[in-house]
Amino acid sequence: MTELSDNQLLRAYADHQTEAAFGELLRRHVDFVYSAALRMVRDSHTAQDVAQGVFVALSQNAGALAAHPILAGWLHRTTQNIAAQTVRAEVRRRQREQHAAAMNDSNLENSDAVWEDVLPVLDTALSELNARDRDALLLRFFQRKTAREVGAALNIGEDAAQKCLTRALERLREILRRRGVRVGAPALGAAISANAIQSAPAEISASISATVAAVHAAAHLPSIATATKIIVMTTLQKTTVALIVAAAVGAAVYEAREASRIRSDLERLTAQPLQTDALRRELDDATNRIAMLAGELSRAKSNSNDLIRLRREAARARDQSADADPAIMKLAAKVALLKRKLAESPKRAIPEMRFLTDKDWADVALGADLATEDGLRDAFSNLRGNAINTFLNDMMKDAMKRYLAANNNVAPASLSELTPFFNAPVTQDMLSNYQLLQTGEVDNAADLVELTNHVDDAYDSNHGMSINGAHGGGYNRVGDVIAKAGVNFIIANGGQLPTDPSQLQPYLSQPLDSATVQKYLSQYSANAPTAELMIVGPALQAFNAANNGAMPSTAADIMPFVTSPAQLTALEKLDGDAAALGPAFSAYSAANNGQIPRNIADVMPFLNTPQLQAAYRRFTGPIGH
Repeated sequence: MTELSDNQLLRAYADHQTEAAFGELLRRHVDFVYSAALRMVRDSHTAQDVAQGVFVALSQNAGALAAHPILAGWLHRTTQNIAAQTVRAEVRRRQREQHAAAMNDSNLENSDAVWEDVLPVLDTALSELNARDRDALLLRFFQRKTAREVGAALNIGEDAAQKCLTRALERLREILRRRGVRVGAPALGAAISANAIQSAPAEISASISATVAAVHAAAHLPSIATATKIIVMTTLQKTTVALIVAAAVGAAVYEAREASRIRSDLERLTAQPLQTDALRRELDDATNRIAMLAGELSRAKSNSNDLIRLRREAARARDQSADADPAIMKLAAKVALLKRKLAESPKRAIPEMRFLTDKDWADVALGADLATEDGLRDAFSNLRGNAINTFLNDMMKDAMKRYLAANNNVAPASLSELTPFFNAPVTQDMLSNYQLLQTGEVDNAADLVELTNHVDDAYDSNHGMSINGAHGGGYNRVGDVIAKAGVNFIIANGGQLPTDPSQLQPYLSQPLDSATVQKYLSQYSANAPTAELMIVGPALQAFNAANNGAMPSTAADIMPFVTSPAQLTALEKLDGDAAALGPAFSAYSAANNGQIPRNIADVMPFLNTPQLQAAYRRFTGPIGH
């Protein structure tokens, strides 16, 4: 097994549950994971629990990670997430002390002294690097690879790898400087090399292997209760198994009668964390918090009464989770599935998603179709839209107001100037998704910012922000294509509704699979056109035939094809401006022996009030305006 790459070992384990393959992965990476956890939690026993959680997650995601180019990056991020969750759970509701970190000069020569300053913020700083820089540093300084080995892993030459490492180390040094740690790049590299990796306790490998085997067996058990009777594990292991078995329950779509009850339970759901508790919004300062909370944990361990209370609280939380309503458990499993699917499609994610709350995830998961590509992309779009709304409404708007107050209501030259005015850390990756629309003195009635970067052309949303708040909405191009095809089918078939995907194929402007068309067709049939649209249908069909298949751009375009009073009445009901023109239509008919106007211009002599004249102008404008 030693000659196989990480990717080959992951594939072997994913396909055949080869214990030897997982054992080799464990041997290669256990020191790296344990050392990262120890830096974060400052406690050997808790670090072992975190490491176990990381490797359990690795065993469950082996198939998806088999194509991951650099495993070290995923391991580090997962360690950070689980460490944050573990420490936060242990000391929940305890009074947090103010973390004080002394700033040192850049000429510190002693690597131990440098390490003491770097340690509290190192992992957070690493998470702010781009993936390539982070992977290069992890391989070189944390896994002790040579520059040649780093280059081979990154598919570049040795010289290019050395330049990449130099640039990455300098970027890491700059991030640390912004966090108050001043150190030169050579001293930083020496400090990390000397201190980053600590040997994991000898017993941890055996413990992790046993845990992974237990989790694999638990996946086949009929219930969480059965699993907890059979497997004796640490607190973290029990939580992990509960997550996996609950997720295995499935992500069945809720019946309508359950929806309102589930929504009312969401507050309780967020009070007892979902099995995959979302801490994305806290990760920017996670290591600082972890260091602070870990100190508190250490003090708690010296006080047996505090420790006993914490243990009882953790046990009570687990008991409440085990007794949760089955509907909530289903929703939790669906949220877990949605998060896993998004992790498998990182290009569909945006940095602002770290600000999503548990309730945001639950709201999107509740009505999502997670069994199809179309449904997943639509759900991802909804998540992005919620995250952007939160970012603009709850964060950027307030930052902009503070900036304008400090700068005589003059707009910033770039959005990066807002960074010091945010109440929570933001990154350039977030700000680069938006464009500043105003310069000079700000017009409060106009938009200041708009979203310019869309990650999915077919399923996404448009957003803008003025000083008064954000606005926006999602779009689904696939649904639009099918809806337009449905309208064209109805027009071409005298008001008949389509009942089969094959009927819409000639009207689709792009190829779509039958299953996707059927899903939207079912929704379309459930919201069938009104009787008025069916009456106006022949007029629409006549317009369509006379204009090479084009659709009318104004309601007035249809008038030459309206042939009966019933159609004119239906058009008035469909279009508010047509309804407002009702008196003019009636006056025309009275003056012309009951005939209806065949051209909208025919009613101009009867526009004898300002209201009718305004309605006429609106009616001849674009449909929907």
